[in-house]
Amino acid sequence: MAAPSPPELIGQSATWLETLERVSLAALVERPILVIGERGTGKELIAERLHYLSPRWDKPFVKVNCGALSQDLLDSELFGHEAGSFTGATKRRQGRFEQADGGTLFLDEIATASLQVQEKLLRVVEYGEFQRLGGEDTITCDVRIVAATNVDLPARASEGRFRADLLDRLAFDVITIAPLRARPDDVMLLADYFGQRIARELEGDFPGWAREALEAMCDHEWPGNVRELRNAAERATFRTMAAQANGASRGPVTLSVDMLDPFNSPWRPGKEMSTPLAPARPAPVAAAPTESAARVEAPASSGPVDFNAIVAELEKKLIEAALEICSNHQKKAAEHLGLSYHQMRGLLRKYGYGREGIESNSPGSANGAETAKD
Repeated sequence: MAAPSPPELIGQSATWLETLERVSLAALVERPILVIGERGTGKELIAERLHYLSPRWDKPFVKVNCGALSQDLLDSELFGHEAGSFTGATKRRQGRFEQADGGTLFLDEIATASLQVQEKLLRVVEYGEFQRLGGEDTITCDVRIVAATNVDLPARASEGRFRADLLDRLAFDVITIAPLRARPDDVMLLADYFGQRIARELEGDFPGWAREALEAMCDHEWPGNVRELRNAAERATFRTMAAQANGASRGPVTLSVDMLDPFNSPWRPGKEMSTPLAPARPAPVAAAPTESAARVEAPASSGPVDFNAIVAELEKKLIEAALEICSNHQKKAAEHLGLSYHQMRGLLRKYGYGREGIESNSPGSANGAETAKD
């Protein structure tokens, strides 16, 4: 029987390649492994790779999400139960340890397990034996444990919320996955992969990414990591291809604010947001430099007024003053003006502010404005 291929893990950054090398080495040693990473970084995929690169590749790979079950149910799920051990237990049931015998058991969100369950896990890791819930017979098993968490387990152990002795036994090796914001070289590689994948599902050709979409993805910090990027890339590709199928002009995939953040809506419950018919005014800036910089004199004559030019001048002065107050930090300047980061980026591009600073034809450039920081 040929060994199945380990799950495909996309990335080319040095940090990611180093992680994959650690996984390949750890897979060969049949000891417990602890995988740590933020939500959406791919902890389960790493666990699968550990299994399929190990000598146990042809045995079961069993997964349990410890955070999805109450503690009584988790006890039964892991170790099984005897008939009559609790209300509704009409027959004996094997637990996941028995099902994974000879293979690998992946315990996701291990930090949510109760101290009682942790005590039973400790005995399995140490001696390879346990008892079913409500049973007296000792059952032996040969299972490799891979556990995962997105919290600081040593800190929890020091607080008494996680057994230090169990942590010692699970941490034969610890693989910590870097968040996507620490892997900027992988963002576009992943975006292309997910965009092309959903395009194939839609039986169409991937249109590629617009330049503005590439900039938005590179600027975004991705708190949801690869899972968030996958959703955004697939959402944007789907909407673009659907619009083109309904007669919209052909072109690359764009990435609007609501594609990047599907919760962005003027009618989002519990959040004050402006509606399209009543755009919000820029938040008043409290600092003195912004007030003086943002002041626009009323036209002296009674003749025609260029309204758009006056509004543009006001916006530019507000932007320049906010950047000055916030030491040219764009995100902080956006918060200072009551804007989202992507609204701020749009205004910076609109008026010629970029990574290289203010263009020479922009008002205020002669005053020596500094380069705006990301």
